Amino acid sequence: MSADETTTSATQTHDPVLPQAYLDFMRQGWGDTEADVAAHPITPWAQARRERLADQFPGERLVVPVGTFKVRSNDTDYRFRAETAHTWLCGNQTSDAVLVIDGGEAVLYARPRSSRETDEFFRDRVYGELWSGRRPSLDEISRSLGVATRHLDALPDALTGHGKTRVLRGVDHRVDALVSGDGAADAEFAKVLSEMRLVKDAWEVGELQQACDITTLGFEDSVREWDRVLEFGERWLEGTFFRRARTMGNDIGYDSIVGGGRHATTLHWIDNTGPMTPGDLVLLDMGAEATSLYTADVTRTLPISGTWTPLQRDLYTLVLRAQEAGIAAVRPGAPIQGTHVAAMEVLAHGLGDMGLLPCSVEEALDVDSKVYARWTLHGTSHMLGMDVHDCAAADPEVYPRGDLAEGMVLTVEPGLYFQAEDLLVPEELRGIGIRIEDDILVTADGGRNLSAALPRDPDEIQDWMARLRG
Repeated sequence: MSADETTTSATQTHDPVLPQAYLDFMRQGWGDTEADVAAHPITPWAQARRERLADQFPGERLVVPVGTFKVRSNDTDYRFRAETAHTWLCGNQTSDAVLVIDGGEAVLYARPRSSRETDEFFRDRVYGELWSGRRPSLDEISRSLGVATRHLDALPDALTGHGKTRVLRGVDHRVDALVSGDGAADAEFAKVLSEMRLVKDAWEVGELQQACDITTLGFEDSVREWDRVLEFGERWLEGTFFRRARTMGNDIGYDSIVGGGRHATTLHWIDNTGPMTPGDLVLLDMGAEATSLYTADVTRTLPISGTWTPLQRDLYTLVLRAQEAGIAAVRPGAPIQGTHVAAMEVLAHGLGDMGLLPCSVEEALDVDSKVYARWTLHGTSHMLGMDVHDCAAADPEVYPRGDLAEGMVLTVEPGLYFQAEDLLVPEELRGIGIRIEDDILVTADGGRNLSAALPRDPDEIQDWMARLRG
């Protein structure tokens, strides 16, 4: 990866021809100081993770890129978000870097701050300091993260003349091109990286709790601005939550779902363009991402008027009972999918009591039937961490078909969805969607709800909304 390759960006267009006098003047009179940086709290945890990873692949070279910018439109990029496994292993969140673990020794090949020896610092629209802000120096990165650093330009030489090399593929096409691929070996590497993240250490649990706490504040902000929500609809609520996530964290962990009325029946409704109509429900699936990149994933369904109708309360209570059954199934050694089984039993019996099932509840729950899922649609749990759907490359026999272990964090989020065009349900049910979701840490004797600060009981929700609205 040459310097030319890393400094040239496809998003730089229409650059003017600059006068020589201007260039000469801009190349002089600039200071170049080092910042006073403290050790990042992730340092000892990340070092232990790298050592565990190296032990799994003795004598091999392991390459984990952080990724680079992605084009949003023409000459503008999305804000950079680091590849999860890379940051988990070293804490780095600067773009274009590559972590190499070789013989148990880790080196971070990084793109440092703009050098004053080239025009990059005042001309490059992607990496130039005057355009995009100051990047840390190699020494600053090393002092902060406790890992050896070298310039990114040295990476190609570092990846030659070695035995077996595994690469986390699909993150940076430039890195992929430097090492010939071994599909099976690289897939196993990605699998191991995912499975290593299944059990969270104490530092990770603290970061997830912080993400949940920020999320709680974002929900509270949204309800405090309910008059504006009623005026401007779903967009206002989305924007209000985003403000809190950006103020106290890094970003939102995923696009917020703000589904008022019938939009609540669309599982991933992220347009958030609809009105908020009193008498309807609104489904809010939102999570703040902490500066460490750990994210919450929380859903609450609220009555837009502030009070439930009898039908809304009954349906909501059914979903709450299902969620409580799912949470009760969380304990070490229990099947990961046990939360889903427990929640679906409650929902299927409720649908049966409502006369909606075309067969008995027992027949509906049979794995060869599952007709109840017409109104539940999705699974109940997924792993949570730095990715909202965490550890996705794990062996399916480990996750999701394996067992829970102390330190895992997963969501429990059953739902009921009656589509507006569903002619098999009574008219009064059509267009109602309800989901309740919390983030559960597996403890030695069960589970701890990291998002418990947000009320779930229907009476508590009414009181909470009334208090926050004043």
